[in-house]
Amino acid sequence: MSDSLLEAVQVVARLAGDVALSHYRTAITVETKGDGSPVTIADRASEQAARDWIARRFPADGILGEEFGARDGTSGRRWLLDPIDGTKSFVRGVPLWGTLIAVAEGDRVHAGCAYFPAVNEIIAAAPGEGCWWNGRRAAVNAVSALASATALVTDDRTFDVATRRASWSRLADAVATSRSWGDCFGYLLVATGRAEVMVDPIINPWDAACFLPIIEEAGGVFTSLDGERTAFGGHAIATNKALAAAAREFFHA
Repeated sequence: MSDSLLEAVQVVARLAGDVALSHYRTAITVETKGDGSPVTIADRASEQAARDWIARRFPADGILGEEFGARDGTSGRRWLLDPIDGTKSFVRGVPLWGTLIAVAEGDRVHAGCAYFPAVNEIIAAAPGEGCWWNGRRAAVNAVSALASATALVTDDRTFDVATRRASWSRLADAVATSRSWGDCFGYLLVATGRAEVMVDPIINPWDAACFLPIIEEAGGVFTSLDGERTAFGGHAIATNKALAAAAREFFHA
């Protein structure tokens, strides 16, 4: 294997995602974490597989994962791991979940990958190296009218916490279609031209980091809801380029 981080994130995403897939639609126990979110043996086994691979291949790098927290490194780089993004979908047998892997240095994301084992889709990108969806170039679409657009969100009830529920409601009213069951799958749809807007009012670094290069290299725009170009703002909006300004206006009002 080459030293390409774009290749590396894909290798570890497939490894961890396939571990999760081996538990999918089986009789597994669902536990509840302190924040109220579900967790299973599949989440933990998947993240452990990723950690073991990184420790062997990039021993000087740090790791931050959803299930096992932070491990310091000495290289200045850090891997961000979400073994199953969309665990609520996973435990209900809904295939719209994914394994998210990114490697970053400070706020700069060097490469990111999102692997969707249950639907056999993988998308990965690195700055300047393009966005690749199942081995071919990915690109956002050119839809330029909100009235023709599809906007996605994971669960609009989370806007109550972020005090932006009214902004989402106005956006949802302005587009042709609004849909939920978002999680990571929503970003995949934007990056591959199957939707135009994905909004997350609450998002963790391991949920967001991989999608900054994925959306940008596909020709889209990824920012916080405040319009800052970052994967670490605690909230996010991803859009195609044509609707970038119009969609963000709803959250600046």
